Amino acid sequence: MLETQSLSKSFGKLVALNDVSFSVDAGEIFGIAGPNGAGKSTLFNVVSGNYRPSSGRVFFGGKEITGFTSDRVCHEGIGRTYQVPKSFDSLTVRDNVRVGSTFGGSNTRSAEEVIDFLNLSELADHPAKNLDLYSTKLVMLGSVLATNCRLLMLDEPMAGFSITEIEKFVEVIRSVNKKWDVTVVIIEHLLDILISLTERMLILDNGALIYMGTSSEVTSDRRVVEIYLGSEDEGEEDA
Repeated sequence: MLETQSLSKSFGKLVALNDVSFSVDAGEIFGIAGPNGAGKSTLFNVVSGNYRPSSGRVFFGGKEITGFTSDRVCHEGIGRTYQVPKSFDSLTVRDNVRVGSTFGGSNTRSAEEVIDFLNLSELADHPAKNLDLYSTKLVMLGSVLATNCRLLMLDEPMAGFSITEIEKFVEVIRSVNKKWDVTVVIIEHLLDILISLTERMLILDNGALIYMGTSSEVTSDRRVVEIYLGSEDEGEEDA
């Protein structure tokens, strides 16, 4: 469903992405991880049309979308959330979700369908500014789902959640994937959660892809272990 070929993005002399190639199959939940500054959000921004790539190509459903603006990418069927929850605080939950239905394209989901699916009915008439973090992120997710996206890109959606909220949100992701047949690509710092949620994942470090494979084997990769735990040589020096 999604493919990048030798994707790179530079900001002056800073190389944020360096020759990143990967693909996501229709129907899967695909994970992306890496330390801060690894290029994860930059990758999302390039795919979703917020940034133009410095080089490389992006394909969605076999169609090249390289350089498409964010609204065109959305109309093609890609939706995304952001690390920092974004909503229209002066609008109600229902109207926030309705924004996605209004601007998502020609074949969107109704706000009521999305609200019911996310169990937001009791909050539907509440102003978005009065919501807690978990509910705010659900509303942001709802506005994206209302566009009727076929590919959902989640940028650290569980940051700031309690253990209980993480467990609840993981089930929401699984439901979106299974019940609505939405392919999911998720960036997450919680590696154990990502491993349990996905079958395949990639790891970025300093803008470069250092691991691409099954989630179950990621903690056995030497480079990944060094990034998250430090090398044995570093440990000996610290000691």
